[in-house]
Amino acid sequence: MTEQAKVPAIRFAGFTDPWEQRKLSEVATFGGGHTPPMADPDNYEDGYVLWVTSQDVKSNYLDRTTTQITEKGAKELTLYPAGSLVMVTRSGILRHTLPVAELRKPSTVNQDIRVILPQGECCGEWLLQFFISHNKELLLEFGKTGTTVESVDFGKIKDMLLYMPSTVEQQQIGDFFAKLDSLITLHQRKYDKLVILKKSMLEKMFPKDGESVPEIRFAGFTDPWEQRKLGDVASSFDYGLNAAATEYDGQNKYLRITDIDDETHEFSKSDLTTPLADLAMSADYLLKEGDLLFARTGASVGKTYLYRQFDGMVYFAGFLIRARIGEGADPEFAYQATLTDAYKKYVAITSQRSGQPGVNAQEYADYQLMLPSKTEQQQIGMTLRSLDDLITLHQRKLELLQNIKKSLLDKMFV
Repeated sequence: MTEQAKVPAIRFAGFTDPWEQRKLSEVATFGGGHTPPMADPDNYEDGYVLWVTSQDVKSNYLDRTTTQITEKGAKELTLYPAGSLVMVTRSGILRHTLPVAELRKPSTVNQDIRVILPQGECCGEWLLQFFISHNKELLLEFGKTGTTVESVDFGKIKDMLLYMPSTVEQQQIGDFFAKLDSLITLHQRKYDKLVILKKSMLEKMFPKDGESVPEIRFAGFTDPWEQRKLGDVASSFDYGLNAAATEYDGQNKYLRITDIDDETHEFSKSDLTTPLADLAMSADYLLKEGDLLFARTGASVGKTYLYRQFDGMVYFAGFLIRARIGEGADPEFAYQATLTDAYKKYVAITSQRSGQPGVNAQEYADYQLMLPSKTEQQQIGMTLRSLDDLITLHQRKLELLQNIKKSLLDKMFV
């Protein structure tokens, strides 16, 4: 029985030849580096030669480094050309991924990095995407375990077998993924900028410690803000339902600490469940518009979530505390106040326990926050919510593009 020809599930039009098996050492040469003596400042001060370490390889394209060395420091190192691939082979981050990147500028490297220089018929951009597509299986096959610092056997990687198409097909695949990566990077940068903007707005739209007005205000508002306890603006504080989670029944959702997204603070619906309880007797635990939830114990203590009607019928679990914000305050404003540094500082101090960290209902009620008029609260809350929605939109676009790339990598490589 003859072996079936190796071809990917998806190919560009016009390519029909089977991919050929080659050793990596047949289509690339290799290099490495080391660390110039740290005790000699002449190796580092005012340096401008790019010097790659394991902490620099966080994305798949590398055009800058955290440390640059001088010509003296680089004297005994090889300056590798742009287009070379760098692979981290010794680092504490290798447990989860095999970091690999393409140099966009000539660079030197340290001893934790190995350099792969594609030769002749091997397209560097294609080879980069090959390593990305096979990342987990390569780490599993070549990773060394049982050592203090994780590492990979680069000697074996050099001789690994891979299936390659013609150079022309490699170039088309490489160019395609390079454009897709550029689009992903564009959305990542937009998302990062919006996150930074939101952080800045929180700092400027809430008063700093000891002050009664914020740095930025909407026109027409001049009155000083008043200090109030959270308990003064909430009609009640209640602990959640002590019930196990069971299979989702299609209507009644169960919100636990782990269901609140750490970044967006939204209800993550990827793993919906229903409380295993008599729901007819559990109406007190059903969330209403304006309910603000707080995580009360563990590593997530202080994490908050604001219920909205589009989340449907939601019951909250026992490790959460519900503050039902009263008519005198805007729930969105109260929620945004829990994202400020002042709130985080309060939680960090208050949650200290002899065992695991925790904040109880009374301690949340005692949290003091600065409040303007309700009209000003509503404007602030609405503005910050619009920014949150924009951040979430870009996050979802980014996740969609990343998932598309993952799927295409699976289908366009052998």
